[in-house]
Amino acid sequence: MPNVSRITGFILTGFSDIQEIQTVCGVFFLVMYLEILMSNFLIITLISLDLQLQTPMFFFLKNLSLFDVLLVSVPIPNFFVNSLTHNNSIWILGCAFQILFMTSFSAGEIFILTAMSYDRYIAICCPLHYEVIMSSGTCVLMVAVSWVTGALFGTVYTAGTFSMSFCGSNVIPQFFCDIPSLLRISCSETLGVIYTSIGIGMCLCMSCFTCVVISYFYIFSTVLKIPTTKGQSKAFATCIPHLTVLTVFIVTACFVYLKPPSDAPSITDRLLSVLYTVLPPAFNPLVYSLRNSDVKCAMRRLLQNHFPSG
Repeated sequence: MPNVSRITGFILTGFSDIQEIQTVCGVFFLVMYLEILMSNFLIITLISLDLQLQTPMFFFLKNLSLFDVLLVSVPIPNFFVNSLTHNNSIWILGCAFQILFMTSFSAGEIFILTAMSYDRYIAICCPLHYEVIMSSGTCVLMVAVSWVTGALFGTVYTAGTFSMSFCGSNVIPQFFCDIPSLLRISCSETLGVIYTSIGIGMCLCMSCFTCVVISYFYIFSTVLKIPTTKGQSKAFATCIPHLTVLTVFIVTACFVYLKPPSDAPSITDRLLSVLYTVLPPAFNPLVYSLRNSDVKCAMRRLLQNHFPSG
């Protein structure tokens, strides 16, 4: 019978054991976090206040920005505090909440991106029925399903993770709690619950991915039938921001979760986790604000209303 001591907390290793480097990393992440908050809250404010942005596409975009803010607010403030205090410990309950919220918000973001692809499909392939199909009730229902399903999946995933027993080393070689690290330090002989949770997650992701692929198959087929190049460019322009955001989210997630596991995670693994956590929330507002003329016009109207002399 092995001697198993019950773990009540974990140690997050971060990026370095040198205190000066920890402080620099903490300040850098704080700057990134503030930029993400300001840019995403700007998008949320513009969509909420500007009447010309009260459309299904921008309604989904507002919720996407909210998911981004909540997702990045789970690991970054904790990492910033740990870096300045040089205290990398986290209680097991805090670790559970990190996994719960990050999983829930990530899953919700996937569903929102899927809903946005369906919105583009209806707008391009069924334009005459767009207002009927994408009514306010339908949009609210799709967003509600995204939030509720994300929360349910996060709860199941977290419950499956912490149904395991942890023993031995309590060191997590990341700046936040992640599933692969917890699996490495688990001493449970049966991992059926966690693998069932992972299987459910894979099924949900593949279902969303299939819906996105089918939507864009019909979108591209319809756009290519447009007789004029100008019409094709205009139709593609409405899809490029969503495709860019979706690609960044999927690629960064694949780098983190689909790479072969290693017994001793390197600094590259931690940098990839940073890209997955920070890059999409920082990148999404830039894509939609720089490439979308409606957002830029809404920004000008907001500035003219508050600074008319300018």
